[in-house]
Amino acid sequence: MSFEPELLKHAFKKPFTLLYPFERRETPKGFRGRIEYDMTRCTGCGLCARDCPSGAIEMIGRGRTAEFKVHLYMCTFCGQCADSCPVNAISLTNEYEYASTDKSKLIFEFKRPVEKKT
Repeated sequence: MSFEPELLKHAFKKPFTLLYPFERRETPKGFRGRIEYDMTRCTGCGLCARDCPSGAIEMIGRGRTAEFKVHLYMCTFCGQCADSCPVNAISLTNEYEYASTDKSKLIFEFKRPVEKKT
C-alpha cells in the first residue's frame, strides 16, 4: 500500500487543528468557566457553599459580612452554585486556562467592598 498519493493530497491543505495557544477558539454560549461573585449583590445566605458537590466553596463569616474562597483545583465547573444562588450574585466566566503546580495560585478570594464613610 502506497502512502504517497494520500500525502500529496493533504500536503497543500490548511491544517485542521489550531496553533494553540497562539490561536484560540471562541467559547460557546453557556460555557461554564471560573466562578465570579458579585459581592454587592451577595446576601451571604451560604446556599452556594452548601450545594457545591465538590466542596470547592469556602464561606468565611455569615450574612452581609461573609466572604468566600473558591478552591478552583476542587471545582468541577458544574454551575450548581450559580443555579442555587437566589439573588444571581454568581456567574460563570469564559476563563478556563488555570494550569498550575502550585495550589495556592488556584484559590480565589472574594471580599466585600470597603464602604467609604463620609
